[in-house]
Amino acid sequence: MLSLSTSIPLFCIAAIVIAFVGTRLTRVADRLADKTGWGEAIVGAVILGGSTSLPGIITSVSTAYQGYAELAVSNAVGGIAAQTAFLAVADIVYRKANLEHAAASVANLLQGTLLVTLLAIPVVAYAGPDIAWLGVHPATLLLVAGYCFGIRLVSQARQEKMWMPKETERTVLDVPEELVSNVSLRSLAIQFVVLASLVAVAGYAIAESGVAIANQTGLSESLVGTLLTAVATSIPELVTTIAAVRCGALSLAVGGIIGGNCFDLLFIACSDIAYRSGSIYSAITARQIFIMGLTILMTGVLLIGLLKREKYGFAKIGFESLLILLFYIMGVFALFAMN
Repeated sequence: MLSLSTSIPLFCIAAIVIAFVGTRLTRVADRLADKTGWGEAIVGAVILGGSTSLPGIITSVSTAYQGYAELAVSNAVGGIAAQTAFLAVADIVYRKANLEHAAASVANLLQGTLLVTLLAIPVVAYAGPDIAWLGVHPATLLLVAGYCFGIRLVSQARQEKMWMPKETERTVLDVPEELVSNVSLRSLAIQFVVLASLVAVAGYAIAESGVAIANQTGLSESLVGTLLTAVATSIPELVTTIAAVRCGALSLAVGGIIGGNCFDLLFIACSDIAYRSGSIYSAITARQIFIMGLTILMTGVLLIGLLKREKYGFAKIGFESLLILLFYIMGVFALFAMN
């Protein structure tokens, strides 16, 4: 295990690498969205969200394989809660209007609804009978199938446009840039893969150093997974979201967080496969269920904000962002009390 004198500098260096590379990664993802014609919401959900989630999935799978079920699940759902709070931070950074007003789209609304639906699956599996085939619970298959079906619905909704939010003077539309035609799709894809690989390596370094630091503090697996490894491996999402907001790719920012959160639930599915002591759902505790409930609450508030579309809130911050941050902070204190 890494020593504290090694872990802390490694943690800081990896965070700096992610901050630098993550900004560039967002710009390339935005251009990929324009070049492919898939749109910022889809690219943010699947490509950007998936690439920035690489450190988290490595952490959850590796810890599950070693038998740390609580840590694996806490890392997954704790990251979702943290990343939802990051979206509220992005709203604070975006000063022209409330982010949920400017970036409202049917794709983001569908992704938020999909996230709530997927979050309910582990809760049902936890409360239901302990069944597994070759150590894999049916809920794992349902998570994967539900995610694939949901992303397909999101893609169809963008193409068919059966419902659209009303445009206002503060609505930022996903309009392709003309300059992107001068760059080949292959070149953009290569850039994205290289940058995503750097983010993954740096994120894994954060995860490993974070676990080493936590193991020497005596904190519970749930607290470590939710507040240390989850937040540490979610740094790419924070950096890319802020970068997307600053360069005006608002749908990419919101889609990257919500879609990335949906993808992060696959961490649990992968962890269940890696966990060899039976179903991972039977090994989790009330702490993980609390985090899932907290995340459902935060996502519900986010969906209300996307539907309400308040232009300007207190200090130009949406009421939903304030509530999300409040609920997250209260949840953190509750977890310390449960430790």
